[in-house]
Amino acid sequence: MRTSRNSVKFTVLAAQAFSDTKVQIEPSAAQTLETNIQQSAEFLTHVNIVPVDEQVGEAIGLGIGSTIAGTTDTTAKERETSDPIKLTKNSYHCQKTNYDTHLDYAKIDMWAKFTDFQTRIRDAIIRRQALDRIMIGFNGTHRADNSDRTKYPLLQDVNSGWLQKVRERAPEHVMGSETKDGATTAQPILVGKGQAYQNLDALVQDTVDTAIDPEYQDDTGLVVICGRKLLADKYFPLVNKDQDNSEKTGGRYHY
Repeated sequence: MRTSRNSVKFTVLAAQAFSDTKVQIEPSAAQTLETNIQQSAEFLTHVNIVPVDEQVGEAIGLGIGSTIAGTTDTTAKERETSDPIKLTKNSYHCQKTNYDTHLDYAKIDMWAKFTDFQTRIRDAIIRRQALDRIMIGFNGTHRADNSDRTKYPLLQDVNSGWLQKVRERAPEHVMGSETKDGATTAQPILVGKGQAYQNLDALVQDTVDTAIDPEYQDDTGLVVICGRKLLADKYFPLVNKDQDNSEKTGGRYHY
C-alpha cells in the first residue's frame, strides 16, 4: 500500500491539532468551589445556578407555558400539536463579589493542635459564603462601589437580590410594594384581626390565586418561604398556653 506525501502531511497536521485541543476531565477549582457552596446550605440546592462564559448576556429560561392535554375526534379531523415551550429572557451582568478573609497568628496558633484545622476553617468560610449569598438574594437592592456592612447589615448594597429582580422585571407578580423607574415604594400588607387578611394562610392563598400564573397555581412543588418572625407571630399564641400532650406534639410538628 502506498501512502502519498499529502496524506502523511494531513495526518501530521490532524495529530498536531488534536494534541493542541484541551479536554477538561476534572472539574475546575471554580466549579468545585461553587458545588461546595451550594451543598453547604440546603436552600441553595433548590436554586438554579448556571455558570456562564460571558460577563454580560441573556439567560434563556426553558419551561412549559401552557397545558398540553386534549382530545380529538380523529374521524372528523387530524390531531393537532401545540408548542408548549415558553422561553423567557433575562439579561444578566456578572459583577464581582469579594469574600475576603484573614486569620491572625494568634488564631492560627490556637488551631494548630488540630491536624485538620485548615479543612475546618475552609468549611466554615464556605458555609458563610453560602449564607451571605442567601442573605443577598432576599435583601439585596443594589450594588455599591464600596459596600458598607455597618449601614447595610443585611448586605443590601452588595448586589441586587432575587426579590429585587422580581420587583424590577415582573412587578405584576409582586404584592406589598410598587416599583417604578427603579424606585420601590412599600405598600405594606397587614395581617391580623380587622385587616384584609385575618391570618397568614389567607395571604398565602390569595398570593397563589393572584400573583402566580394559572398554569402554575396547582403545581404540587410550590413552597412558601416565610420569615421566622412571621411564623413566630402565627404560632406563638398557640404554644404560649397550657396544652394537653396531643397539642404539644402538634405544636412541635409546626416547627
